[in-house]
Amino acid sequence: MNFLAHSFLSFTDEQIVGNLIGDFIRNRDKKLLPEKIQQGVMLHRAIDAFTDVHPKVSEAKTVFQPLVRLYSGAFVDVCFDYFLANDKSIKSAKEWREFTAHVYKVLYQYEKNLPENFRQVLPRMQQDNWLYNYRYDWGMEYSIRNVLHKARFLEKNTPVYGLFIHHKPFLKECFDAFFPDLHEFCIKINETF
Repeated sequence: MNFLAHSFLSFTDEQIVGNLIGDFIRNRDKKLLPEKIQQGVMLHRAIDAFTDVHPKVSEAKTVFQPLVRLYSGAFVDVCFDYFLANDKSIKSAKEWREFTAHVYKVLYQYEKNLPENFRQVLPRMQQDNWLYNYRYDWGMEYSIRNVLHKARFLEKNTPVYGLFIHHKPFLKECFDAFFPDLHEFCIKINETF
């Protein structure tokens, strides 16, 4: 899952911080963080592990695999944030706006705990409001371009966005079947902390 899902699937402000920095922090540095933020990092990694083996995620990856091979999971993650941001049964657009504003506020409150590489991303994330703008097609195009820009072995003009648009109904079906399982899994993980 991507940034929006990781923040949404957190149960405390500290978990939001840890869940969002999970890909930016090394294991040895994790131990230097406050315990509640460490729980967020552990939750992030549990989410990623659960997502990687879920059959509906595997199905969704088939949309992108012929074009981007091993990067298909990264594009599915971004797509699933789009569907989460547009799921009115979870939050309205106004509630998502309030939630994402809260996430940015929390990240700045805990800025001293953020790894430097995440601190560099945060101002752009807030300025362009990545978390909220996942809900728009243009926000998705922007996010997909960001993934392509970071991908070492992909052409920057690979037509991934076109695949997303073309296969949007199928990808949404995969998300709808997957996300309740993930949410339930996170509730159970949180009970172990």
